[in-house]
Amino acid sequence: MGKTSNQKLTALIRRDAQRFESLKQEVMQLAYFCKGTVLKRMMKCGNQQCACHRDPAHRHGPYFECTYKVHNKTVNLKLYPEVTPLYRAATQQHRKLKSLLTRLERHSRVALAHLAKQKLANTT
Repeated sequence: MGKTSNQKLTALIRRDAQRFESLKQEVMQLAYFCKGTVLKRMMKCGNQQCACHRDPAHRHGPYFECTYKVHNKTVNLKLYPEVTPLYRAATQQHRKLKSLLTRLERHSRVALAHLAKQKLANTT
């Protein structure tokens, strides 16, 4: 491998490390997170004479819940309206974490290919 090719590869490896560190810092900035979805529900009551059975606009609520899976079972966590924003933020943080992990994996794969190429070039 030529000198300029080796320099380019070294620059790529340095840039890979910087990107990886930047993404790690983003992960470190995350707040509490949880997997799931926060739902707002309007419910029918048990009284068949109530207007909620005839007109969806008269249903009771809103009632908030966080839904997630544990061992392939759906769990519904009833939420007070005051804590709903907390859980919404946590589920958003979880989505951000998943996105960051996907990006970290992609950058790791590229960096490993560059490091492998450099190692092969140095052994020949």
